[in-house]
Formats: sequence, structure tokens, C-alpha cells
Amino acid sequence: MTRFPTTSPRWRRAAAGAAALLLACAPLAACSSDSDDNPLGIGTFDPEAMASAEASESAAAAAASASAAASAEAAGVVTAESLSTDRYIVTAIPEDLDELQTEVLKAFINYDQVTWNIWFTHTGAENAEPLMTAEEYQVLKEGYEQLGDGRTDGVVRVSVNQVFAFDMRKAQVLICGDHSDLVDYDADGNDISDPETLQGRYEVLITMIYEDGTWKESDETTLSTNECVA
Repeated sequence: MTRFPTTSPRWRRAAAGAAALLLACAPLAACSSDSDDNPLGIGTFDPEAMASAEASESAAAAAASASAAASAEAAGVVTAESLSTDRYIVTAIPEDLDELQTEVLKAFINYDQVTWNIWFTHTGAENAEPLMTAEEYQVLKEGYEQLGDGRTDGVVRVSVNQVFAFDMRKAQVLICGDHSDLVDYDADGNDISDPETLQGRYEVLITMIYEDGTWKESDETTLSTNECVA
């Protein structure tokens, strides 16, 4: 497989064919909420009592929401919003991830955001070293050396579609990355974006391995271009 550091953002690997997913994830659970009808009796309608009740209900709901959020944070639960930044927006993640899958997801997002920041700023390649295998980091460094001065502006949108955790040593993350908002500039500020290699939508399978006490990126395979939606 070949990387395309000067034309394809993030030095993604291009696959000769679709890679096989090694494990199916657990079924996703749908969430729903019910509400009860509480009709008011017209003859006993009391605006002040109603306002007081609504205020109490609102306060109770806010307290419950805050409590749930605190509990979720304490339990290590993540959401698409909590994983997002101003220019790296996570649009969706799988539901009902277990502890191991959540750990893998968070490690991948951290790796992806750090390496995207290198692409955005054309600086800081060393920040990715602890997040990748030695072989992958060497490939990134070679691509980084070809970047030159300049920058990339815009927002990356990422939908995390599946997280496969095989055991405590290997996992995979299947994503759709939407790069259509990106604009590439050279050192003089000229727009040098190539729509065919920069502003596409890429379905990518990322392999993570557990090494030196942390999850690291060890391989990326592009499965399709401009077919997935993020």
C-alpha cells in the first residue's frame, strides 16, 4: 500500500480492494422517551399554581440532567459532542459501547485530532509519535517533510460508524471522514486545493494496537471515496 503525503490529506493509505472487517460490532440500541398526557381541568385552572409547578419541574429536570451528565462523565461515557473541537466535528458515534470500545474510541479520536492538527498547521509532527507505531510514525514524518510551508483551513467532519475490539491488544475503528470543507494554502496564501484529492469523503478502516501501555494507530485503509456520509 502507498501513502500519498503530498496530495491526500492525513497521508491515508489507499487500498487495492475493500478490506475485510474482522469482527462485527454489537447491535446498536435505539433510544426513546415517553411522555404522559396531563390535561388540565378548566374549572380548577390556577395560573400561579401552574407556573410554580412548571418551575419546579424545570428545576428538577435540570438537576436530573446535570446529575446524569456528571454520572456519565464519571463512568467514562463519551458523546459525539464531547469528542469534538472547533475544527474537528464528530457527527456520530456508535451507541452502547463497552469500556474497552470506549477506550479505543477515545484513543483513536485523540490520535486523529493530533494528526489533523499537524495537517492544519504544518507543524508539530513530533506530537504524533506517542500515538502511532514506529513504522507509521516514520511514514508520517516522510510525508510531513514534503508538506513545506502553508496551512489547511476548514472543518473536518467524522462519523464513527463502528468500533471493533478484538481483545486487549488489537482493535479497529471504521469511520467516514468528510473533508469537503477544507481549503489548502501554500506559503504565499494561494489556494492550492485539489478537489479530487483533498475535498472528498473517505470511508477508512483504522487499526489500533495496544503497545507501551496505550492504544496506537498501526494501519489505515481507505475503503471507498465519496460514497459514505458524515
